[in-house]
Amino acid sequence: MKRGLLYFALLATLQGCAGLPDQQLAKEAQQRGDSASARQQYEQLAQMGYVDAQIALGDMQFGSRDPGQIEQAERLYRQAALHSPKAQSRLGRLLSRQDGASDSQLKEAEQLLSQAIEQGEYSAVVPLTLLYVSYPQLSPSVDPQQQVNVWRGQGIVEAELAQILIYRSDGSYITHLTEIEQTCRLLLSQQGVCYNELATVNRLRDQPQAQAALLEQLRTAYAIRWVTPSRVESVALTLVDPGIPAPVDLSNAYALLREIAPAYPLAWASLAKLLFDYPVLGDSTQMLGYLQRGREAGDSRAELLTGRLYYGGRGLEQSPQLAERHLLRAADEQPTAHFYLGQIYRRGYFGEVYPQKAVDHFLLAARAGHRRADYALAQLFSESRGVKVNRVNAYVFAQMALSRAVPEASELLSNLEQSMLPAERQKARQILEEEQQTRQINPAGLSAFQSLEKGMDVL
Repeated sequence: MKRGLLYFALLATLQGCAGLPDQQLAKEAQQRGDSASARQQYEQLAQMGYVDAQIALGDMQFGSRDPGQIEQAERLYRQAALHSPKAQSRLGRLLSRQDGASDSQLKEAEQLLSQAIEQGEYSAVVPLTLLYVSYPQLSPSVDPQQQVNVWRGQGIVEAELAQILIYRSDGSYITHLTEIEQTCRLLLSQQGVCYNELATVNRLRDQPQAQAALLEQLRTAYAIRWVTPSRVESVALTLVDPGIPAPVDLSNAYALLREIAPAYPLAWASLAKLLFDYPVLGDSTQMLGYLQRGREAGDSRAELLTGRLYYGGRGLEQSPQLAERHLLRAADEQPTAHFYLGQIYRRGYFGEVYPQKAVDHFLLAARAGHRRADYALAQLFSESRGVKVNRVNAYVFAQMALSRAVPEASELLSNLEQSMLPAERQKARQILEEEQQTRQINPAGLSAFQSLEKGMDVL
């Protein structure tokens, strides 16, 4: 009798545990692209105080461009950072990549990343290197190359990736292809980002056989779940990255994305964008089908591209109303949406010009890095379409556009300078300096292809 009671007691306990959140289940759900299930599990574990779950949930939120979610990620990282060097690394990375980060935020990021490295959390090596390269004024006494040399001397694997980042930042990537290839072949089983680097090297060297062999390795690694579907997606995008001065590899990029999309819904938007950029791959019906599935998965990139199609009337009947609807849905996470919204309001697509709305959206796009938004602002303030001509503002944004290598800005600037009074020029220079400070412009820049930091899945 006692044994029977004990059996039923144990059974009840086990049944009760079946409903508890499970971090392994969350990780598996995330690997197969089921973000909703992963988030649900992580949220429950994070509320229970599990540090690893707080970090994982923060990573999911940080991966979004939604400012509200990024704020939540920062709070989670701060909670976990009290107990975890890994969380310190994540928090430092988040602070260093915030738009318009203040000097105090950058200093805090530097301190957090340095502390994490001192405690053996080497995921902080690449973000700290990126911080020093991007903001040389932050710690003038620190030479990023010398620091990376020290880390390499200590045998820190991540320092090899930091060295590649430096090659990207100083424009010497192509001259170090042999070293990059050797490094990443050695690290391929440890650092998934090396698939991107080797794919880049193969493109630059025009090595189709080596590329085919690499992609087969990638497929094998994906099949055994060593690499995530997001890594496969990022490699596919590397194959068609226009920033790499080499022919694109459309067929392999398309094949990789089609292979992962059924199990990884975020790939649908990438497939649609690929067909948008290269119509030879498929017709508009296929593209619209991919977009539909991307929107159903909640991907803001799919909303953005749908809005662009309605904006330009490509593959869909032109509709400012529907364009606005989809672009507004995308805008929190996709700054480019603000540029197209600005164009809708500036060009009077609703029957009249809405200048203030146009200015607001163009400015958001410009400060988020959209290359042509500044030129659109310069045009808006110089052409008197629904807004009073303001030569000072036009000059400021034309100068910003010129700094982003927009060629048309040069002629506009020349015309403005001929008509501006000395007092206007002085005021414009002052406002220009303030706007540059607001944007925390990085004088060093990252001239190379796709930022190494952007390709990291796990840091």
